[in-house]
Amino acid sequence: MWDDAFPSFLIGLREGLEAGLIVSVLVATLVRSDQRARLPHVWTGVAAAIGLSLSFGAVLTFTAANLPGKSQEAFGGTLSLVAVVFVTAMVFWMRRSARTFSGEIKQKVTAALGMGAGVLIATSFLAVGREGLETALFLWTTAQAAGSSSGPLAGAAVGLLMAAALCWGLYRRVLHINLTRFFSITGAVLIVIAAGVLGYGMRDLQEATVIPGGTSYAFDLSAHLDPASWYVTVVQGTLNLTPQMTWLQVGVYGAYLAIVMTLFVRGVRGAAPAKPVPVVPAEGAKSVVLAATDVAGAAKRVSVPLDPAEAEQTATPAATRAGSAADPDRDPGAGSAVASTAVEAGRPAAPAPAGGESGSVSADADKAATCAAIEAEAGPSAAEGDPTVDGEHASEGEPTAEGEKSAEPAASGPEKPSAPAEGAVATPSTPRRFPRWTVPAALVAVPALIAGITIAAGGGKPASGTPVVEVSAADCGKGFTAPKPGRQTFQVRNTGSRTSEIYLIDPVSNAVYGEVEGIAPGTTRALIATVGTGSYAWRCVPNGGKAVTSAAVRVSAGGGSVQAVLPVSEKDLAAPLAAYRTYVDQGLADLQTKTRTLQSDLDADKLDQARKDWLPAHTQYASLGAAYGTFADFDAKINGRTAGLAAGADDPAFTGFHRIEYGLWHGRSAATLAPYAKQLAADVDALRKDFPKQDFDPADLPLRSHEILENTLHRELSGNADYGSGTELATTEANLDGTRELLTLLRPLIDKRNAKVIPAVDTWMRRTEQLVLDQRAEDGTWTPLDKLSDTDRQRLDGSVGQLLEELAPIPDLLEIRKAA
Repeated sequence: MWDDAFPSFLIGLREGLEAGLIVSVLVATLVRSDQRARLPHVWTGVAAAIGLSLSFGAVLTFTAANLPGKSQEAFGGTLSLVAVVFVTAMVFWMRRSARTFSGEIKQKVTAALGMGAGVLIATSFLAVGREGLETALFLWTTAQAAGSSSGPLAGAAVGLLMAAALCWGLYRRVLHINLTRFFSITGAVLIVIAAGVLGYGMRDLQEATVIPGGTSYAFDLSAHLDPASWYVTVVQGTLNLTPQMTWLQVGVYGAYLAIVMTLFVRGVRGAAPAKPVPVVPAEGAKSVVLAATDVAGAAKRVSVPLDPAEAEQTATPAATRAGSAADPDRDPGAGSAVASTAVEAGRPAAPAPAGGESGSVSADADKAATCAAIEAEAGPSAAEGDPTVDGEHASEGEPTAEGEKSAEPAASGPEKPSAPAEGAVATPSTPRRFPRWTVPAALVAVPALIAGITIAAGGGKPASGTPVVEVSAADCGKGFTAPKPGRQTFQVRNTGSRTSEIYLIDPVSNAVYGEVEGIAPGTTRALIATVGTGSYAWRCVPNGGKAVTSAAVRVSAGGGSVQAVLPVSEKDLAAPLAAYRTYVDQGLADLQTKTRTLQSDLDADKLDQARKDWLPAHTQYASLGAAYGTFADFDAKINGRTAGLAAGADDPAFTGFHRIEYGLWHGRSAATLAPYAKQLAADVDALRKDFPKQDFDPADLPLRSHEILENTLHRELSGNADYGSGTELATTEANLDGTRELLTLLRPLIDKRNAKVIPAVDTWMRRTEQLVLDQRAEDGTWTPLDKLSDTDRQRLDGSVGQLLEELAPIPDLLEIRKAA
């Protein structure tokens, strides 16, 4: 669990600290403005932002959970790319804005104070909400990559708690942190983590077949690295680097890391303040020089500058001290020098340069220190023992980090450089030791070096004694010996020249114990199977080639019986498919008759009769559910819903049964609905004509045995498919009829592979159907779903859920396998 926690810990710490600093600045600004009564407005905005972030995470989770397999992969991959974009933008934004965002927040709060409570709430909500949404998105993607939410959530919780503690320490002035350095270091680490998330997202899109190349592997170290070892688990959990990666993953990972890290490191170095030029002061001016140097050092380290008024306020004491230090009697020129210093110190602070660069601020600070040293030579220091030195005007509660005192030295405008004091020695700047590309190159090279050393140390032997089986069209199953009984992991390496499907089979019955699909040449994949008493052999099916079977081995001692899956071929499904096509064609003929009747009712302005005839026509179409995949665009025309339509029920693209249903139960006239009925009848006629020419994938039959009722649970039994008639349960009954018809055709194949499945399905089918039929009155009307009691609805949902559990093994049992 904890190996998956580091990325989310880092994002929680960083985003939590950003949000906490924003809240601290908001609170401190109100406290200093004597507006404590308006603090609840800030907390209201913060609470709303937290609620929005939690809701966003819930939406992502439940949306993904309701998508089918490949759609989940595509959804997760797309959001991984979005998360990388947000994290990258956040890293660069914080690098540029770390020195100025405090002042920006203060300006917004100051403006909001004069515009009412709503503006202040909105200011805190928007400031914190952005950080919360970024955190929720990145945590969701890391949880998807980890396959579990416990580790990422624990890491995020620890990071957020630590961020809260740091913000409290900064606010109470018991802690000092160099925020610029903190955000630079964590930004670099986040870029490395984001590169892994980007590679993971690409892999998801490849598995969803959105992007090609899913079987083109750049490397496969699974034969040398144990996937269950602690070091592989840690690297995979933190960096999303796996022992097996495709060319696209490796290319995207390397390109992102090299480009983004180079730009980031170059930007950080470009933003680094210039080093000061040390000045050796006169003996009598030491204390003033120290004070001025402290101010200059604070200017160079400052991360959160104050507004001009605050800078002027804190610059004044330095000027005053410089004035008191000068003695006109000692040096006639000292008076003018002191006056000049006071004027310069009284000027407002110049704004920080764009992009967070601080070179000019640092230069001005060094210049101020030098001038102070010159001016201090005029007389003895009077600042020694002055209690106002170093932060006299620091405001209570103002969050500070290292170098982030509440005062910012005044930065003078353009002026002639002051001449150094007598005896001043300038120290030359230190040249850069390493070129800028050193850091990104090291971050790319070090993981590769560690992996190479690990492989070399392992001597190329399989991890943890895992057996390696070489497969190819010429020699399938090389190195295979009688395995030990129990659960075994075989490392299958394709030594041939073609991508192949590999099966561990019973050579007598052709039953399959395990399989690896689409293993590319030169790659190794793990095949996990439970070994019991019986015969075992390998079957290799290269793309475009003939199947090759290895010699058989037998396991007899210590192994119990193991249930293998008898493979199914397209030929096995040919007869059920032909029978089902006949069933659908006959159903479409009946549907034509019923839609024409509905059309006649509306043409004759018989709305009551149309309401009675609408339901039989619609349930007839619903009973053909297994054929939805072959209806192409006709399904959207005949049974489409308003989901995704801009104008909802008034959208011109909303047609078919549900459009007529909406009109019949929402007071529309027959004249308004007649054109829709005419179009519906025409679409059904066109479907009946086109159906014999449509392709029907045999593999869809087993899938539909489960998907029909799965769609029923998500649509009809959730109330999302009702447009006024309240006949969701009638449609549910029709879907049960369609599933029963399909199971009747597939039953011989299912019983041959697992005789226990159909009896369990029949039991729950009867229970579910009885619960549905209990809601039909004697006159044929149905109880609307929203009128069911809580008990009846819970029973129905539970029964359908259990029925789906019993139907779930059928797609796997009847999956078409080349091993057949």
